[in-house]
Amino acid sequence: MKRLPLLVPFLLLLFSSCENLFEYHPHQIILDDDEKNLTALNLQKLQSRVPQDTLRLLVMGDTQRFYDATVDFVQKANSFQDIDFVVHLGDISDFGMTQEFKWVHDIMQDLQWPYLTVIGNHDMLGNGRKLYRRMYGDLNYSFVYGHTKFVFLDTNGREDGFQGRVPDLDWLSRELMHSPADTWQQAVVVSHAPPFDGDFDAQLELPYHQTLVNSQKVPLSLHGHRHGWETEKKYDGEILYHVTTSAKGRGFTYLKIWPGGYRLERVEF
Repeated sequence: MKRLPLLVPFLLLLFSSCENLFEYHPHQIILDDDEKNLTALNLQKLQSRVPQDTLRLLVMGDTQRFYDATVDFVQKANSFQDIDFVVHLGDISDFGMTQEFKWVHDIMQDLQWPYLTVIGNHDMLGNGRKLYRRMYGDLNYSFVYGHTKFVFLDTNGREDGFQGRVPDLDWLSRELMHSPADTWQQAVVVSHAPPFDGDFDAQLELPYHQTLVNSQKVPLSLHGHRHGWETEKKYDGEILYHVTTSAKGRGFTYLKIWPGGYRLERVEF
Protein backbone atom coordinates (compact mmCIF):
# COMPACT_ATOMS: atom_id res chain seq x y z
CA MET A 1 0.00 0.00 0.00
CA LYS A 2 2.87 2.35 0.69
CA ARG A 3 4.04 2.04 -2.96
CA LEU A 4 0.73 3.17 -4.49
CA PRO A 5 1.58 6.90 -4.61
CA LEU A 6 4.68 6.07 -6.68
CA LEU A 7 2.81 3.72 -9.02
CA VAL A 8 0.06 6.18 -9.99
CA PRO A 9 2.39 8.91 -11.36
CA PHE A 10 4.29 6.22 -13.28
CA LEU A 11 1.14 4.98 -14.99
CA LEU A 12 0.02 8.50 -15.79
CA LEU A 13 3.39 9.22 -17.38
CA LEU A 14 3.30 5.99 -19.37
CA PHE A 15 -0.11 6.58 -20.94
CA SER A 16 0.36 10.30 -21.55
CA SER A 17 3.69 9.82 -23.34
CA CYS A 18 2.61 6.79 -25.38
CA GLU A 19 -0.81 7.82 -26.58
CA ASN A 20 0.05 7.09 -30.22
CA LEU A 21 1.12 3.51 -29.46
CA PHE A 22 -2.47 2.34 -29.17
CA GLU A 23 -5.25 2.30 -31.77
CA TYR A 24 -8.65 1.70 -30.24
CA HIS A 25 -10.35 1.04 -33.58
CA PRO A 26 -8.81 -0.25 -36.85
CA HIS A 27 -10.23 2.72 -38.76
CA GLN A 28 -8.99 5.34 -36.33
CA ILE A 29 -6.92 7.99 -38.17
CA ILE A 30 -3.65 8.87 -36.47
CA LEU A 31 -0.99 10.37 -38.74
CA ASP A 32 2.36 12.00 -38.11
CA ASP A 33 2.89 15.45 -39.61
CA ASP A 34 5.14 14.04 -42.34
CA GLU A 35 2.35 11.63 -43.36
CA LYS A 36 -0.15 14.38 -44.22
CA ASN A 37 -0.81 16.24 -47.51
CA LEU A 38 1.54 13.94 -49.41
CA THR A 39 0.17 14.90 -52.84
CA ALA A 40 1.04 18.56 -52.28
CA LEU A 41 4.46 17.67 -50.88
CA ASN A 42 5.29 15.39 -53.81
CA LEU A 43 4.05 17.94 -56.34
CA GLN A 44 6.30 20.51 -54.72
CA LYS A 45 9.24 18.15 -55.17
CA LEU A 46 8.24 17.50 -58.77
CA GLN A 47 7.84 21.17 -59.68
CA SER A 48 11.36 21.83 -58.39
CA ARG A 49 12.66 19.64 -61.22
CA VAL A 50 13.26 20.83 -64.77
CA PRO A 51 11.19 18.73 -67.24
CA GLN A 52 12.93 17.54 -70.37
CA ASP A 53 11.42 17.05 -73.83
CA THR A 54 10.82 13.38 -73.01
CA LEU A 55 9.14 12.69 -69.67
CA ARG A 56 9.85 9.39 -67.94
CA LEU A 57 7.34 7.83 -65.55
CA LEU A 58 7.07 4.54 -63.68
CA VAL A 59 3.43 3.45 -63.32
CA MET A 60 2.55 0.80 -60.73
CA GLY A 61 -0.67 -0.95 -59.78
CA ASP A 62 -2.39 -2.13 -56.60
CA THR A 63 -0.16 -2.65 -53.54
CA GLN A 64 -2.86 -3.69 -51.01
CA ARG A 65 -1.22 -6.24 -48.66
CA PHE A 66 1.60 -7.08 -51.08
CA TYR A 67 4.26 -5.42 -48.91
CA ASP A 68 7.23 -7.59 -49.85
CA ALA A 69 6.45 -7.12 -53.54
CA THR A 70 6.18 -3.35 -52.99
CA VAL A 71 9.63 -3.32 -51.39
CA ASP A 72 10.96 -5.18 -54.44
CA PHE A 73 9.22 -2.68 -56.73
CA VAL A 74 10.97 0.23 -55.03
CA GLN A 75 14.33 -1.50 -55.35
CA LYS A 76 13.74 -2.16 -59.05
CA ALA A 77 12.38 1.36 -59.64
CA ASN A 78 15.46 2.89 -58.06
CA SER A 79 17.65 1.10 -60.60
CA PHE A 80 16.20 3.31 -63.37
CA GLN A 81 17.80 6.60 -64.35
CA ASP A 82 16.26 10.06 -64.84
CA ILE A 83 12.70 9.23 -63.78
CA ASP A 84 10.45 12.26 -63.31
CA PHE A 85 7.88 10.67 -61.00
CA VAL A 86 6.13 7.46 -60.04
CA VAL A 87 2.36 6.90 -60.36
CA HIS A 88 0.48 4.64 -57.95
CA LEU A 89 -2.79 3.61 -59.63
CA GLY A 90 -4.78 3.06 -56.43
CA ASP A 91 -5.69 0.35 -53.94
CA ILE A 92 -2.87 1.49 -51.75
CA SER A 93 -4.61 -0.47 -49.01
CA ASP A 94 -6.81 -3.55 -48.84
CA PHE A 95 -9.26 -2.53 -46.11
CA GLY A 96 -8.89 1.27 -45.99
CA MET A 97 -7.12 1.12 -42.61
CA THR A 98 -4.66 3.75 -41.45
CA GLN A 99 -1.87 1.30 -40.72
CA GLU A 100 -2.06 -0.13 -44.24
CA PHE A 101 -1.61 3.33 -45.76
CA LYS A 102 1.26 4.07 -43.37
CA TRP A 103 3.05 0.80 -44.17
CA VAL A 104 2.88 1.42 -47.92
CA HIS A 105 4.02 5.02 -47.57
CA ASP A 106 6.95 3.89 -45.41
CA ILE A 107 8.03 1.71 -48.32
CA MET A 108 7.27 4.20 -51.11
CA GLN A 109 9.14 7.07 -49.50
CA ASP A 110 12.37 5.19 -50.22
CA LEU A 111 11.85 5.98 -53.91
CA GLN A 112 14.38 8.35 -55.42
CA TRP A 113 11.58 10.35 -57.06
CA PRO A 114 8.22 11.86 -56.07
CA TYR A 115 5.25 9.53 -56.16
CA LEU A 116 1.63 10.51 -56.84
CA THR A 117 -1.49 8.48 -56.20
CA VAL A 118 -5.08 8.06 -57.27
CA ILE A 119 -7.68 6.58 -54.93
CA GLY A 120 -8.77 2.96 -55.42
CA ASN A 121 -11.99 1.22 -54.43
CA HIS A 122 -10.33 -0.63 -51.52
CA ASP A 123 -8.98 2.69 -50.27
CA MET A 124 -12.59 3.81 -49.73
CA LEU A 125 -13.53 1.10 -47.24
CA GLY A 126 -14.20 2.15 -43.65
CA ASN A 127 -12.89 5.69 -43.15
CA GLY A 128 -10.75 5.36 -46.26
CA ARG A 129 -12.06 8.44 -48.07
CA LYS A 130 -11.41 10.65 -45.05
CA LEU A 131 -8.03 9.05 -44.49
CA TYR A 132 -6.98 9.44 -48.13
CA ARG A 133 -7.94 13.12 -48.13
CA ARG A 134 -5.98 13.73 -44.94
CA MET A 135 -2.94 11.69 -45.93
CA TYR A 136 -2.76 12.54 -49.64
CA GLY A 137 -5.29 15.19 -50.64
CA ASP A 138 -8.14 15.67 -53.13
CA LEU A 139 -9.65 12.63 -54.85
CA ASN A 140 -9.62 14.56 -58.15
CA TYR A 141 -6.66 16.77 -59.00
CA SER A 142 -4.47 17.81 -61.90
CA PHE A 143 -1.11 19.41 -62.60
CA VAL A 144 1.00 20.47 -65.56
CA TYR A 145 4.52 19.17 -65.90
CA GLY A 146 6.39 20.27 -68.98
CA HIS A 147 4.32 19.79 -72.12
CA THR A 148 1.75 17.46 -70.53
CA LYS A 149 -1.19 17.89 -68.16
CA PHE A 150 -1.86 14.97 -65.84
CA VAL A 151 -5.41 14.50 -64.58
CA PHE A 152 -5.95 12.14 -61.62
CA LEU A 153 -9.57 11.05 -61.27
CA ASP A 154 -11.75 8.99 -58.92
CA THR A 155 -13.55 6.41 -61.09
CA ASN A 156 -14.81 4.09 -58.33
CA GLY A 157 -18.49 4.27 -59.25
CA ARG A 158 -19.57 1.24 -57.24
CA GLU A 159 -18.44 2.92 -54.02
CA ASP A 160 -20.78 5.81 -54.87
CA GLY A 161 -23.70 3.45 -55.52
CA PHE A 162 -23.64 3.96 -59.30
CA GLN A 163 -25.50 7.26 -58.94
CA GLY A 164 -24.02 8.86 -62.07
CA ARG A 165 -21.69 11.14 -60.11
CA VAL A 166 -18.39 9.22 -60.19
CA PRO A 167 -16.37 9.89 -62.22
CA ASP A 168 -17.12 13.62 -62.19
CA LEU A 169 -17.25 14.19 -65.94
CA ASP A 170 -18.10 17.89 -65.64
CA TRP A 171 -14.91 18.42 -63.66
CA LEU A 172 -12.95 16.25 -66.08
CA SER A 173 -14.26 18.16 -69.09
CA ARG A 174 -13.24 21.48 -67.55
CA GLU A 175 -9.78 20.14 -66.76
CA LEU A 176 -9.30 19.04 -70.36
CA MET A 177 -10.34 22.36 -71.87
CA HIS A 178 -7.35 23.92 -73.63
CA SER A 179 -6.77 27.56 -74.45
CA PRO A 180 -4.02 29.16 -76.56
CA ALA A 181 -2.46 30.55 -73.38
CA ASP A 182 -1.96 27.09 -71.87
CA THR A 183 1.58 25.74 -71.80
CA TRP A 184 0.55 22.08 -72.00
CA GLN A 185 0.05 20.39 -75.35
CA GLN A 186 -1.53 17.07 -74.39
CA ALA A 187 -3.13 15.37 -71.38
CA VAL A 188 -2.94 11.96 -69.74
CA VAL A 189 -5.82 10.80 -67.54
CA VAL A 190 -5.02 8.54 -64.58
CA SER A 191 -7.57 6.55 -62.55
CA HIS A 192 -8.04 3.26 -60.74
CA ALA A 193 -10.97 1.47 -62.40
CA PRO A 194 -11.04 1.57 -66.23
CA PRO A 195 -14.35 2.44 -67.92
CA PHE A 196 -14.88 -1.13 -69.18
CA ASP A 197 -14.75 -2.62 -65.66
CA GLY A 198 -17.77 -3.65 -63.60
CA ASP A 199 -16.82 -1.27 -60.77
CA PHE A 200 -17.04 1.71 -63.15
CA ASP A 201 -20.52 3.27 -63.42
CA ALA A 202 -21.85 1.75 -66.68
CA GLN A 203 -24.01 4.77 -67.48
CA LEU A 204 -20.82 6.87 -67.59
CA GLU A 205 -18.65 4.45 -69.54
CA LEU A 206 -19.17 5.87 -73.04
CA PRO A 207 -19.56 9.50 -71.80
CA TYR A 208 -16.15 9.14 -70.13
CA HIS A 209 -14.58 7.99 -73.37
CA GLN A 210 -16.35 10.72 -75.32
CA THR A 211 -15.09 13.35 -72.88
CA LEU A 212 -11.53 12.30 -73.64
CA VAL A 213 -12.18 12.25 -77.38
CA ASN A 214 -13.91 15.63 -77.37
CA SER A 215 -10.93 17.27 -75.74
CA GLN A 216 -8.73 16.28 -78.70
CA LYS A 217 -5.84 16.38 -76.25
CA VAL A 218 -5.86 12.91 -74.62
CA PRO A 219 -3.99 10.05 -76.28
CA LEU A 220 -3.75 7.82 -73.21
CA SER A 221 -5.85 6.70 -70.21
CA LEU A 222 -3.99 4.81 -67.43
CA HIS A 223 -5.58 2.36 -64.97
CA GLY A 224 -4.98 -0.37 -62.38
CA HIS A 225 -7.59 -2.39 -60.46
CA ARG A 226 -7.75 -5.52 -62.63
CA HIS A 227 -4.50 -7.15 -61.36
CA GLY A 228 -3.33 -7.91 -64.87
CA TRP A 229 -2.13 -6.31 -68.07
CA GLU A 230 -4.39 -4.84 -70.76
CA THR A 231 -3.46 -2.45 -73.55
CA GLU A 232 -6.07 -1.72 -76.19
CA LYS A 233 -7.64 1.07 -78.21
CA LYS A 234 -11.26 0.42 -77.34
CA TYR A 235 -14.52 1.94 -78.60
CA ASP A 236 -13.69 4.05 -81.67
CA GLY A 237 -9.97 3.49 -81.37
CA GLU A 238 -8.94 7.08 -80.63
CA ILE A 239 -7.75 6.56 -77.04
CA LEU A 240 -5.32 3.91 -75.80
CA TYR A 241 -6.46 2.34 -72.52
CA HIS A 242 -3.58 0.85 -70.59
CA VAL A 243 -4.04 -1.25 -67.44
CA THR A 244 -0.98 -2.02 -65.30
CA THR A 245 -0.75 -5.20 -63.25
CA SER A 246 -0.64 -5.24 -59.43
CA ALA A 247 2.43 -5.31 -57.21
CA LYS A 248 1.62 -8.98 -56.59
CA GLY A 249 1.91 -9.48 -60.35
CA ARG A 250 5.46 -8.15 -60.04
CA GLY A 251 5.29 -5.78 -62.93
CA PHE A 252 4.98 -2.08 -63.68
CA THR A 253 4.90 0.23 -66.69
CA TYR A 254 7.80 2.35 -67.90
CA LEU A 255 6.18 5.24 -69.75
CA LYS A 256 7.97 7.77 -71.93
CA ILE A 257 6.00 10.80 -73.15
CA TRP A 258 7.06 13.45 -75.62
CA PRO A 259 5.09 16.05 -77.60
CA GLY A 260 2.71 14.11 -79.82
CA GLY A 261 3.85 10.65 -78.76
CA TYR A 262 4.53 8.07 -76.06
CA ARG A 263 5.94 4.60 -75.52
CA LEU A 264 4.83 1.97 -73.00
CA GLU A 265 7.09 -0.81 -71.76
CA ARG A 266 6.05 -3.61 -69.41
CA VAL A 267 8.72 -4.25 -66.79
CA GLU A 268 8.95 -7.34 -64.55
CA PHE A 269 10.72 -7.51 -61.20
